[in-house]
Amino acid sequence: MMQNGVSGWYARLDRCLADRNKQIDIWLSTWEQSLKSFQPIAALLPEDWPTLPANLLTDPGHVLDHLLARHDAESDGRSPRGAHPTPPRLADAVIASEMRETLINPKKPVQQSNFLMSNLPPGFRQHVEQLNLPVASQENEMDNEAEAAAVEEGRRTLSGIPLPVADTATGGGLFHARLIRRHADAHDEADAEIKKDDTRRFFSNIQLLDIDPLVVQSTKARLLLESIRHELVSFGPETPGKISRKEMETLLDEGVQQGDALQGEWPWSQQPRLVLTNPPWLRIKDRFRGMEDGSRLRKELGEQLRALQDNNKPRFSTMRGNVNLYRLFIERSLQILEEGGRLRMVAPDSLLREQSSHPLRELLVMEHAWTQVWAIEEANLLFPGMTQGVVVLGITADGDRTNLMIHGPITRSDLRRDGEGLSSRVPVFELKDERWTSWARDTWAVPRLPRDRIERKYTLEVLDRLALLPRLSDATHPLTTNERQVRVRVGEIDQTAHAKFIETWVKGKRSRPFIRGVHFSENEDGEVFIRHPAFRTDIPSRASERQLAMWIGDHHPRFGPRLACQAIVNAHQERRLRWAVIPEGSVLGNSVNHIELHQEIQDRLVSEHDNLETGLNWLCEHLNNDDLDEWARAWAANNNVNNYELEMLPLELPEAFPQISSVTN
Repeated sequence: MMQNGVSGWYARLDRCLADRNKQIDIWLSTWEQSLKSFQPIAALLPEDWPTLPANLLTDPGHVLDHLLARHDAESDGRSPRGAHPTPPRLADAVIASEMRETLINPKKPVQQSNFLMSNLPPGFRQHVEQLNLPVASQENEMDNEAEAAAVEEGRRTLSGIPLPVADTATGGGLFHARLIRRHADAHDEADAEIKKDDTRRFFSNIQLLDIDPLVVQSTKARLLLESIRHELVSFGPETPGKISRKEMETLLDEGVQQGDALQGEWPWSQQPRLVLTNPPWLRIKDRFRGMEDGSRLRKELGEQLRALQDNNKPRFSTMRGNVNLYRLFIERSLQILEEGGRLRMVAPDSLLREQSSHPLRELLVMEHAWTQVWAIEEANLLFPGMTQGVVVLGITADGDRTNLMIHGPITRSDLRRDGEGLSSRVPVFELKDERWTSWARDTWAVPRLPRDRIERKYTLEVLDRLALLPRLSDATHPLTTNERQVRVRVGEIDQTAHAKFIETWVKGKRSRPFIRGVHFSENEDGEVFIRHPAFRTDIPSRASERQLAMWIGDHHPRFGPRLACQAIVNAHQERRLRWAVIPEGSVLGNSVNHIELHQEIQDRLVSEHDNLETGLNWLCEHLNNDDLDEWARAWAANNNVNNYELEMLPLELPEAFPQISSVTN
């Protein structure tokens, strides 16, 4: 449910007026009318519009962000219910962390002392001289001179904004709208002419690009209205402290443009110093999903992006497999930035750990200075309705290699509009190269760390200890036999493609148990077992475990006992890894992963135990180890337990496990 009780307003608006362009046009014109007449927006909206909730009255721009996010989702064939604009609170925190000191109305002005050292008694004077205190006033003067020079060069505003400031996927222009508010607050008591000059400086150095013409026009209107609202721009001619509407519209025509940041050229000659953006979280294969010729368009887009070159080199060096567009926006934004410029980007936190993002992480570490990670795991508290965790990246383009600072987990209440953007309560962990390399084996994956100090200490101890062990699929792992390594496979049945062969469980001669992720359960002692009607009689008739629990197809061979793991996990499930031995003759769905053991490995297990099933149960106990589960939770990319994740488990077996030589001789 959407936060603050506004979840249904957008849906009710869609039922009353389905045309998204008209919705946005009416909202923007009503907002302008409200500013002119000093009446609330709610009083001016058309009568047939649903009643505007009180929570939406204070920030008209956020309503526009929602409408544009829903427009964007629908244009790709996605549900508007899954549209999540960037929360203003997060944008404010990110901006605060990248701002320079304001040169107007400083909060703590430097006090020049008129007290002379010669006035001190000789003993005190000698003591102070021995302290060798730095001359703070001279340092402050030098800093102020450097910052003043940067203002003159158009490289920052007096209000502290680095210039030029850009957004490579504008959306509704939220980041720049929040910069307007901050800029206005800084000039609250400043001289009218100084304020006006600094506002010109700011808007002459904005760079916002978006591929959608509706977004571009809406963003121009939004930034104009935000500037009027915050008394930087007048409705008519220039007035004290305010530039004219006509001048502002000219500046916005230059600063907000339509174009494709990924495939086109950056339309401004000056490289930005700061890029603030939340690009589309969309895989290429999901683009154009709602269109008749979507398949052709997706294929063409992929080919075009792969063919792009700059200076005879591919523009996107990290474009592998089924690419998510936000990865390309990261690489492109870093190309656009000036050397030493900063990128702050909002992205899904799977980027930190998924295997397919390894080339991108390597690029950030090897060619840039990846300095910051803000980890927001409970994203649903910030982005209403979202289950995916969120990360805010901080990267210095072409910067020198540095240790990564992990801030978090961050909650909504930790975000600040001042200081460094975050509460001092947020835990910070410095991830040094040696430890990082040992843990992630050069994949530059970033672990998920608990907020609680004691839990974090335990997690770090587990990571340090288990990282030294061979991984399950390594050639050096104890289970590897005659160069036959362990492999993890997904269940043999795709539940969607074979739906007609899967039925509700009815006991009979031809009934074969069909095992899904839902059949993995735990008892009060934390022991994992398979709760399937073929093996248990205590399952109610309408329980989900009875539905889709029987395989009636005949084109799959019978399997012996297997060791399997639930592949899709509930985010709030206490255990991530749930291993169980699957009885002989069962069929596995694709929501289950299983271990494939070569015959020679099976023979080793049988030689040590009475039979294969007993050997698998012994192995299962070690796989359900609590430390191994803690490791898996730290490296989880999402709610799917992927094959490669299981193959990289540092499974520790007792020294008593027989060596290969004792079996093969």
